[in-house]
Amino acid sequence: MLFVENEPNKDPRVNLAIEEYLIKNIAPEDDILLFYINQPSIIIGRNQITVQEINVDYVEENGIIVVRRLSGGGAVYHDLGNLNFSFIAPNSTDNFHNFRKFTQPVVDVLQKMGVMAEPSGRNDILVDGKKISGNAQYVSGARMVSHGTLLWDTDLTRVGAALKVKPAKFEGKGIQSVRSRVANITDFLPAGPPTIMDFRQMIIEGVFGGGEVNEYKLTDNDWQGIRQISEERYCCWDWNYGKSPAFAINRETRYAGGTIEACLDVSKGGVINQIRFFGDFFGQRDVSELEAALQGTLYEPSAMKTALGEVAVGDYFVNFSREELLNLLY
Repeated sequence: MLFVENEPNKDPRVNLAIEEYLIKNIAPEDDILLFYINQPSIIIGRNQITVQEINVDYVEENGIIVVRRLSGGGAVYHDLGNLNFSFIAPNSTDNFHNFRKFTQPVVDVLQKMGVMAEPSGRNDILVDGKKISGNAQYVSGARMVSHGTLLWDTDLTRVGAALKVKPAKFEGKGIQSVRSRVANITDFLPAGPPTIMDFRQMIIEGVFGGGEVNEYKLTDNDWQGIRQISEERYCCWDWNYGKSPAFAINRETRYAGGTIEACLDVSKGGVINQIRFFGDFFGQRDVSELEAALQGTLYEPSAMKTALGEVAVGDYFVNFSREELLNLLY
């Protein structure tokens, strides 16, 4: 087993790149342990529709980073009170889908701390019926990753706000998150608990059995490769949003001038294949012109705003502004 220090980056786009770089390039015969703590962010499962999982307005207002990971499963909120662990190991029948093999060292440490944690279902850790950890896995060639979250002292009010999406009807092949009752580990500890970094150290010592910790230090060349992965995948709108499965979405709003329903068909590449407007609104121009202006546009606020150009939205929906239209659509 090797331990890799992320030195210590808080950007999820870098930390996920470290993980991907390690699985592809470092110590192919060894197990690897990596920890990271991310600044406020939402990590989307590989097969999810991003806009189905996030509160877009809240995310933008609060500068929350949204990034898609390589593993499946549901969307999770990260902040500085959330410790993430990652085991990189051979892709074998003893490892893949054997979540308990990788979560048991964490459970053992928690129990020694007096926290009565237990594995639950396929990939969770619970305390008193509340979820403190969710886990996911993915395979890359002969190697695999089993990674998970540990809610140490996360702002749970922001979890609910960031993952509360606008009311809408979705149809698509995306895997929608199932919200669970969650809790922080510190809720089950006496006053004056250890710091999150002390907790990390306890897990490291538990994994290495209290013996010498074999550490691999990332080189300048490693960091160059990590930055390249980060820029080419995790910093890209196409990966984080455009890679969502194809979906159809209906949004509706009621305003002083009537009701407007927008029905969109969006391709796997995040492009609006078709958009239709329905409702009892009034306008002096045919909405088919507006639909044509938006067709073929990326389903993304700035792209739709550019596509609208100088279009007078009020000509199609009386007393309805461009900003209100964009808010309806996204």
